Amino acid sequence: MDRRDFLKKTVTVAGGIAASRLLGETNVLAAGRSISNTDPIMDYATLNNGIRMPILGYGTLRIPVERCAECVSEAIRKGWRLIDTAKNYANETEVGKGIRQSGIDRSEVFITSKIAPDAMRSGKVRESLDRTIEAFGGTYVDLMLIHWPVAGKVEETWKIMEEYVDAGKIRAIGVSNFNPHHVDELLAYARIKPAVNQIEIHPYMTQQEVVGNTFAKGIQVEGCAPLGQGGAVLQDGTIGAIARKHGKSIAQVILRWNIQRGLIAIPRCDNADYTAENMDIFDFELSPVEMSVINGLNRNERTYEKNDPDNFPW
Repeated sequence: MDRRDFLKKTVTVAGGIAASRLLGETNVLAAGRSISNTDPIMDYATLNNGIRMPILGYGTLRIPVERCAECVSEAIRKGWRLIDTAKNYANETEVGKGIRQSGIDRSEVFITSKIAPDAMRSGKVRESLDRTIEAFGGTYVDLMLIHWPVAGKVEETWKIMEEYVDAGKIRAIGVSNFNPHHVDELLAYARIKPAVNQIEIHPYMTQQEVVGNTFAKGIQVEGCAPLGQGGAVLQDGTIGAIARKHGKSIAQVILRWNIQRGLIAIPRCDNADYTAENMDIFDFELSPVEMSVINGLNRNERTYEKNDPDNFPW
C-alpha cells in the first residue's frame, strides 16, 4: 500500500469513528472515560472508578438562597440530573430540600459538593463533610471535591476523603481549580485517583493545555462557568453567527462546544426558560471547523481575575 492509499484508508477509518461518536455510540477515550446516550434526555460520562456522571449539570452558585430550593426542584423536573453546589455557596441545605421537593428519587440525582478552604485550614474537614452528607439525606454524596488547592492542606484533606469513600459515604472524590502541578503533587500520595478536576472553562478561557493534561492522567474534566458567568461571551458575534446557522442560542452553542470537547459542563441559571433551553443541546452538532473557530476565541480571561489556582486570596 503506498502512502496515498494509506492516508485515504486512515481518513476513512477516522471518519467512521467520528461519525459513530456523533451518532451517540459509546465513546471510550484514551483517558479512560466514556460517553453514552442510553438515557433519552441526558448523556453520561463514566468516571475512572466506573461511576456514571451526567455530562450536563445544574450549577447553583449565586442563586438567591430564598429561591434555591425552588430552582433546583424545577431543574430536576425538567430533566437535570447533576446538581453542583459547594460549602462556600452556603446553599447545601436548600439544594437538598429542592431535591426532595422534586419528587425524583435521591438515587437518580448526582450531587457534587466541595470542601471549603476554611475547613481545610481549621482542621474541620470531617465536620464539614458530615454536615454536607446530612444536607443531602444523611447517607452519601456522589462526588466531593477539594474546592481550592490550599497549600499544605491538600494531602491531609485527601486522605480524609479517601476514608469517607471506604466507608461508603462518598462515591467519588476529585479536585477543583487544580493546575497540572497540583494534580501531580496529589497523585504522588493518593491511594484513590481523583475522578474529576473541575476548572473554569468557556470560550474566552479554553484551558486547552490543562484539559489535555488532565484527560491524559485518566481524570474527567468538568467545566464551571461555561457561559462566562453571563458576561461578554454571551454577546460574542462569532459564536452568534454559528448559533444562527444552527437555529440555537449562543448559550446552547457554548454548551454543545463543551460537551463535544468531552467535558462535563455545569451552567448556572435561575431562569426557568433558560434552564429548559440549556438542556436542549442534544439535537445538533458543531462541525470540526466550528469547534476550532470557538477554540480560537481564547483570551486566557477568567471571569474574576483572582480565581487563580496558584494565587487565590481565600
